[in-house]
Amino acid sequence: MNEKVRCLIIGSGPAGYTAAIYASRANLSPVLYEGMEPGGQLTTTTEVENFPGYPEGITGPELMEDLKKQAQRFGTDVRFGMVTATDLSSSPYKATIDGEKTIEAETIIISTGATAKYLGLPDEKKYAGSGVSACATCDGFFYRKMTVAVVGGGDTACEEATYLAGLASKVYLIVRKNYLRASKIMQERLLSNPKIEILYEHETLGLTGDGVVQGANLVKRRGQSDESQVHIDIDGFFLAIGHTPNSNIFKPWIVTDEVGYIKTISGTPRTNIPGIFASGDVADPHYRQAITAAGTGCQAAIEAERFLSENGL
Repeated sequence: MNEKVRCLIIGSGPAGYTAAIYASRANLSPVLYEGMEPGGQLTTTTEVENFPGYPEGITGPELMEDLKKQAQRFGTDVRFGMVTATDLSSSPYKATIDGEKTIEAETIIISTGATAKYLGLPDEKKYAGSGVSACATCDGFFYRKMTVAVVGGGDTACEEATYLAGLASKVYLIVRKNYLRASKIMQERLLSNPKIEILYEHETLGLTGDGVVQGANLVKRRGQSDESQVHIDIDGFFLAIGHTPNSNIFKPWIVTDEVGYIKTISGTPRTNIPGIFASGDVADPHYRQAITAAGTGCQAAIEAERFLSENGL
């Protein structure tokens, strides 16, 4: 069964819902598919204090529900379902929903986000929202004058550790190798900060705490003759080992970087295919914030309206 729409929005985070608000107000009659995680990454965040308009803060699920209701108020058709395949070889573009239904769209706004990489420890899920985070900029504020740990040895980890050092009283950087992979300038910033202690050749075994993170059990020099167990007292545990953009189903047609982030024309949400736009974290390896995602969602909807108008669609 095929269905034809003017504007298809794939993804339901801040970018997708904001695109839906603007697209529906422009009478594009957008259809939005929520995907595997309705509401996106923010639904796993307990408190959001840095989204404008909420002076007392708001929970992630509440914020996303507000955005969803606003999109629906203007006529967005929000649907539960996942886009499992695409054919962007010619217009109208095709998207397969849940491996069954096909949607034909004149324009598509890709807002599928990026998934933070985790170590795979059961404790990461156990303490999700209670001491475990994959975003220092989002959650660092809650750990002022506390002790935190950051996992990773690249630029992102060094950047997050340096950022957290401006808030926390102490920051451990847990590095699996005996060296940092970060750029020289990032290493210099890190090494010159007295609040940061680097734990080289350490790996995390698990987290401890009564309801919230209070410590981490580590192993030093795993598999070596001098292997030893280490425990550190911490209040927060931050993952900084990278993100995976959710872009695989678009890769045969859409240009991405080596990691998988969708490349857009500088300063716009336009991709290499006319009428296909990317917004939010799937096209943003740098900021990954709810407010920046929302901004690009707005841009994508405006571009979609212009594209349809200019092409008489």
